[in-house]
Amino acid sequence: MAKNRTVYVCAECGGTTPKWQGKCPHCNAWNTLEETVESSAPSAAAHRYAPLASSSPVRSLSEIEARETPRQPTGLDEFDRVLGGGLVAGAVVLIGGDPGIGKSTLLLQALASLSETTSVLYVTGEESAEQVALRARRLGLATGNVNLLAEIRLEAIQAAVSEQKPTVAVIDSIQTLYSGELTAAPGSVSQVRECAAQLTRLAKQTGIAIVMIGHVTKDGALAGPRVLEHIVDTVLYFEGDTHSSYRLVRAFKNRFGAVNELGVFAMTDRGLRGVANPSALFLSQHEQQVAGSCVMATQEGTRPLLVEIQALVDSSHAPNPRRLTVGLEGNRLAMLLAVLHRHAGVSTFDQDVFVNAVGGVRITEPAADLPVLLAIMSSLRDRPLPRGLIAFGEVGLAGEIRPAPRGQERLREAAKLGFSVALIPKANAPRQPIEGLEIWAVDRLDAALDKLR
Repeated sequence: MAKNRTVYVCAECGGTTPKWQGKCPHCNAWNTLEETVESSAPSAAAHRYAPLASSSPVRSLSEIEARETPRQPTGLDEFDRVLGGGLVAGAVVLIGGDPGIGKSTLLLQALASLSETTSVLYVTGEESAEQVALRARRLGLATGNVNLLAEIRLEAIQAAVSEQKPTVAVIDSIQTLYSGELTAAPGSVSQVRECAAQLTRLAKQTGIAIVMIGHVTKDGALAGPRVLEHIVDTVLYFEGDTHSSYRLVRAFKNRFGAVNELGVFAMTDRGLRGVANPSALFLSQHEQQVAGSCVMATQEGTRPLLVEIQALVDSSHAPNPRRLTVGLEGNRLAMLLAVLHRHAGVSTFDQDVFVNAVGGVRITEPAADLPVLLAIMSSLRDRPLPRGLIAFGEVGLAGEIRPAPRGQERLREAAKLGFSVALIPKANAPRQPIEGLEIWAVDRLDAALDKLR
């Protein structure tokens, strides 16, 4: 008879310990240990952990022939962009996002498109088969060739996939599955880790592309052990406000393509539709120039985007002025305000400063430094920036303005959308003039502010 024992598993690293502790002894994360019950018997099932491929002799890396991996387009151009061109045979994709943001809708649309040329399987563990069929009918999808399985037991899913042999399989969601080999409840750390590992092994052995939907925590991170993201080949995040009609899909890990690629979708009554010109989404259409607004050219993967940065500077009525950012890094704002005071002589110690990236997009690159400071100065002086101005550049602690990568692509995108003036780092100044775009190249913060006086 198998004996069950209680262990505590870390939700961050997946490490186990026999007793509860405030801090994980493996990764030193606090309050991440979760109680689970493990069975000690089925470790003899060695076939579950068979190697992914047959063993081969040791060879020199230069002797191994490198081949381009063929891709299976999903029929959704923005989704293919994030994936790196399409799905790869044997790849495992994990996509996470807030509830109701459109994960199941997107994948159902992708399977409906793929079913026209290849075999697909949709495994639903959260909804009944009738609910999925109702959604497909509401979206107007042709799902005659989409196979559906309502199941949460891992062994039954593995048998169905082995029997059907689809080209692409979708698991909705990984947190609802459970393996009969473990006694823990579905959604626990051990169940999520085991089910993900077994599905990954199945994908590598059979060449079936598997897409798994994952839940997220209240902090926006994927629920379950951190090892879940290491197991899979691609990690995608759905971003955007559920009250807005626009959704962003961003790649944070991709073994078959570039990371930080961004796909932009619009939610309609017929499902998610790709947005051909996403720059227009992140620009406010003001009838006249307003203070506190600056347009920046950012780079998301291989795609240049124009995003409007808005700032509001107001007198503070509290001992500690507020510093609040939406879509930008909060700690970097405090640093930029210190640089503005030290190298431009502009103090905001008695002002509340609020900065927002329009459209719900998140900007992580430091090239947003200069546009943020220009928007702050515009709001502080209550004077709009020149019409048609675009800016980008990183601001250092010494007051210098550093170049941003792919500056030429950013400038061409700005010229294409009708901007006439670009305030950029001197190192990004183009060698050949860009038609319709005047270049203001600066190397210091005070020189950039002097251009606007």
